[in-house]
Parts: sequence; structure tokens; C-alpha cells
Amino acid sequence: QVRLVESGGGLVQPGGSLKLTCTADLTLEYYAIGWFRQAPGKEREGGSCIFGKFSTSGRTVVYGDFVKGRFTISRDLSKNTVDLQMNSLKPEDTAVYYCAVKKVNIATSRAASYDYWGQGTQVTVSS
Repeated sequence: QVRLVESGGGLVQPGGSLKLTCTADLTLEYYAIGWFRQAPGKEREGGSCIFGKFSTSGRTVVYGDFVKGRFTISRDLSKNTVDLQMNSLKPEDTAVYYCAVKKVNIATSRAASYDYWGQGTQVTVSS
């Protein structure tokens, strides 16, 4: 069983920033890692994915409109972590944010394609 732990969530004012970190107990280089979010009463939506072997930085794909221009996904293979840097946060970004691992090292926004999930971290954007 793969263990994923998200951290870095919390309460932030509109316009502020947060960095979420996903720590995994596996070699991230061989898997696709995605960040998703789910707001109350809404479906889980895909944000961004990072994948790719033989590359320290990996390849990234952005799916969610909410990511474009404000959020950045990155990975640190030495620490087995994937970060989601979130800037210019808005109240509508309030949600539980999840990281997920996909065993096949190909990016996708489909949540059902991911094999392992973390427990999520709450992000609340409010003044």
C-alpha cells in the first residue's frame, strides 16, 4: 500500500499564497502525480499532473482552469515530494486538496485513473 501525505493547507486571505506538499513513500520518478481538489457539494476536479522518467524536473500538464497562471506543480525527487505552489488565491479556491499517484507514468486528469490517494488537506481562502 502506497502512503501519500498532503501538508501545507490552512487559512489564507484572498490574494495570498500557500504551498502544498505531497510526500510519498515511493520513487516518484516512475509515477504520475496529480493534484486535485474538491469543494463542498462539487465534484473532484483535476488541477495538474507531473510525470516522466529520466528527468529531474519531470513534465507537467495543466488541466484545471483554476491552475492556469496561478498554481505551479513541481517535484523534488531527492525528497520524494510534489509541491503545488498556489498564488493569488481566491475564495473560490476553498476546497480540500488531494494528491494522487498513478502507476502508469502518463498524465491524465481523470481521477478514476489514479491508484492511490492521500487524505487531503483543507485550504480555506477568506478574509
